[in-house]
Amino acid sequence: MTATIKRFLNDYAAARWAALILIALMMFFAYMFVDVMSPLKSLIEGQRGWDSGVFGTYAASEYILNVCGFLIIAGIILDKMGIRFTGILSASLMVFGAGIKFIGISDWFQTTELCTWLNSWWTAMPGSAKMAALGFMIFGCGCEMAGTTVSKAIAKWFKGKEMALAMGMEMAIARLGVFAVMWLSPAISDRFDGSVVAPLAFCTCLLLVGLINYIVFSVMDTRLDKQLVAAGEATEEKSPEDEFHVSDLKQIFSSKMFWLVALLCVLYYSAIFPFQRYAPNFLEVTLNVDAATASRLFSCFPILAMCLTPVLGLLLDYRGKGASMLMTGAIIMIVCHLSFAFLLPVFPYKWFALFLIVVLGVSFSLVPAALWPSVPKVIDEKVLGSAYCLIFWVQNIGLCLVPLLIGIVLNATGGYLVPMVIFSSFGVLAFIFSLLLKIEDRKKGFGLELPNISKEDGSR
Repeated sequence: MTATIKRFLNDYAAARWAALILIALMMFFAYMFVDVMSPLKSLIEGQRGWDSGVFGTYAASEYILNVCGFLIIAGIILDKMGIRFTGILSASLMVFGAGIKFIGISDWFQTTELCTWLNSWWTAMPGSAKMAALGFMIFGCGCEMAGTTVSKAIAKWFKGKEMALAMGMEMAIARLGVFAVMWLSPAISDRFDGSVVAPLAFCTCLLLVGLINYIVFSVMDTRLDKQLVAAGEATEEKSPEDEFHVSDLKQIFSSKMFWLVALLCVLYYSAIFPFQRYAPNFLEVTLNVDAATASRLFSCFPILAMCLTPVLGLLLDYRGKGASMLMTGAIIMIVCHLSFAFLLPVFPYKWFALFLIVVLGVSFSLVPAALWPSVPKVIDEKVLGSAYCLIFWVQNIGLCLVPLLIGIVLNATGGYLVPMVIFSSFGVLAFIFSLLLKIEDRKKGFGLELPNISKEDGSR
């Protein structure tokens, strides 16, 4: 009887990987929605009267509420309420925000009195952009909350198992959304006579599917918790010493390793995600190709990332070297952005652009694959959800400000040279912090260079 009690749901490979697929597909649909407008930059500017500055403000709006403190609240909700409540809440926020953004972009909204009023208020942005930005803010709250919830869910279901591989697989599936939307968004737009609304409607419907997926996962997680309670591995109520308190946030903020990880994260991702917003238009201008061709070229960015991230996760599980991967990924990113800035304009060949894009994807494999599984090694499990959210909060500050900066620089210079130099400078700083992280790990022995699965555990 004891043996059967201790055979938990996540001990079955099929069950834990099915759970992973359910939550990873939710993030796949979320990543599609994040970049659905990127291939349509030229269209939205022509049809709704936006410019690069407006587009940059719209892109930054995804992170504004998170920067203003929502992600801190999200971390507290996650540690207080658990992964089921928080995941369903985050998926619901994504759907709600997507609906508002869809309304703002839709043709009929442009003729409403609300749009007319929005056009007259703060005239620097059209009413469609203001409404879209509001929806993107709400969606961004749900998306970032979902990202941290998924990380904690994987840490729970794969504890002592293939955690880095699982996180790598989740990231690979999510990034497939970037690849898919770079092809689907222009194709759907062309199918509906150059509409910017149709791709947005399609991705909004997919978010509803993602919400259903997470509800199914929550049913599975409820069963796992009941098994843990029955076996005495967990209790219905947390003991006072295990219960999360807001005062525990001090433990995170006072951690040097937390700040090294958080600053590395914000610098690295500030050179990736804002670049994704502008990359199709950058290729369109630099290579003198149409928007659809440019978006298809950039769609190859996550290809190697999708293939390599799970492999690198497996390597981390059994071989380690996480801190070294962080340093290598930063170096690759620096080289790629400098090549975009100085070499691609001189040699504007599609094959060369494709080569740089794919190599940048290698960097996008190395850093996230090593970064996120490293957090449980340096942060107490009791505050792990808050730690993930606080890292995302610091990251969101950069992701909010950088698109604004790039939009202003583009309007001022009329070209992409300076923006690419800015992106590469973030890479230099990311490399410095990855080096400091490795030095600190060597001093304190957190095990960032060690494998996640010891030889004793490998037989599980």
